[in-house]
Amino acid sequence: QVQLVESGGGLVQAGGSLRLSCVASGRAFSNYAMGWFRQAPGKEREFVAAINWSGGSTYYADSVKGRFTISRDNSKNTVYLQMNSLKPEDTAVYYCAARLVIGIGVLVSDYNYWGQGTQVTVSS
Repeated sequence: QVQLVESGGGLVQAGGSLRLSCVASGRAFSNYAMGWFRQAPGKEREFVAAINWSGGSTYYADSVKGRFTISRDNSKNTVYLQMNSLKPEDTAVYYCAARLVIGIGVLVSDYNYWGQGTQVTVSS
């Protein structure tokens, strides 16, 4: 079993930055890939970014490429999402997810465990 706890969400003005963190407990963190997804009201959960087990490979949704950066620290069992140049359309609940394989996944169904989510609100 893997438990994921996100933090770092909040209210920020357009153009601002936030850094989300997700701490994992349970199984060996370095054995699995991690991802960030988001869900806005009335919309389906969508892929944001993913990172493989070592941190050597990352992948981003086109909507966040160049603005968001995913990283991980396996010594701290933590994955991060640095979000810069935030836009009102980035407003959503952001979820951390763990995939019990070492390679990247981009689908909701690729992931085995999910955090409870953290709210990000970007005002215009």
